[in-house]
Amino acid sequence: MSLPFLIRLKILWVLYDIEKIYYPILTAIGVPVNVVTIVILSRGKCGLSKCVTSYLVAMATADLLVIIFDLILRQIPIAYREQAAFMLYIRVCNIHAILLYATTDCSVWLTVTFSFDRFVAICCQKLKTKYCTEKTAAVILGTVTVLSCLKNIFWYFLYTRQYTLSNSPWFCHVEVDILRSSSWAVVEFMHYILTPFIPFLLILLFNALTVRNIIVANRARRRLRGQSSGESPSDPEMANRRKSMILLFVISGNFILLWVVFMVCSILRRLDYLWYSVLLPTFVPEIGFMLQLLSCCTNTFIYAVTQRKFRQELRNGVKYPFAMMGKLIRRNNLTL
Repeated sequence: MSLPFLIRLKILWVLYDIEKIYYPILTAIGVPVNVVTIVILSRGKCGLSKCVTSYLVAMATADLLVIIFDLILRQIPIAYREQAAFMLYIRVCNIHAILLYATTDCSVWLTVTFSFDRFVAICCQKLKTKYCTEKTAAVILGTVTVLSCLKNIFWYFLYTRQYTLSNSPWFCHVEVDILRSSSWAVVEFMHYILTPFIPFLLILLFNALTVRNIIVANRARRRLRGQSSGESPSDPEMANRRKSMILLFVISGNFILLWVVFMVCSILRRLDYLWYSVLLPTFVPEIGFMLQLLSCCTNTFIYAVTQRKFRQELRNGVKYPFAMMGKLIRRNNLTL
């Protein structure tokens, strides 16, 4: 049974009030944590391979750009629409749309490529030495970036340069004849099929195959080592697989959980073009936007929880300014 209209309206207005606090806080957290992640991982002292480091740095960079183009330049002006009315006179919305959707595609598909890389590393030992390299990672990252930009160029021609400050995912003005055309319906529907519906399926597939392979490999190693249960803590191969598995599953699971509401709402909304109407309360897509943007700020905390050396580098980074201040103070005292 659907919620009464007044209750849905109250929930929506409460969410609007929450967004005015939530989005600025998310920005204040998301920008520095992603910058810190990029700096720490780029130093190469976290005990990760250069291949894995390349993927994680690229993912953090994409998340940072999503925060800039989506959170700062779209969602915050929507939340403060009265104060941001000046944006109506800035004629660059179609360019903004290309950058926003391209960086979002990069963020999503880089998670897919990272999942595939870990799948190869854990499950395909013969292919691992050729595929899981820094050079291959650079080629994959460059290809994903170029394809994401090319895929979203069409927004320049479908959108006008005019901003429309309404609380909906379509923040640029669209001409009525384009909005009602079948080509617009196909473009929108395919856009959300490619991102994030297909990535969802691929990530679930790679993770399922990885789990299956790990279970089979564990049983084989236990038999070879003469163990009936458990696994030896001195087994370096199993320890490395466990670390890779934990990092992969936590990143993939975080992505799926935080994107699932947005994905379902986007697909259902576009089904209207196929004359299959599914009405959702307006506050449900709003929750989807909030969770989707949260996903751009969580990977740093995942690394801190799952990677001991990353935590050490983070602590060293926090202590560094205080250590430098202490040295300056001691030097000044000696001078005096």
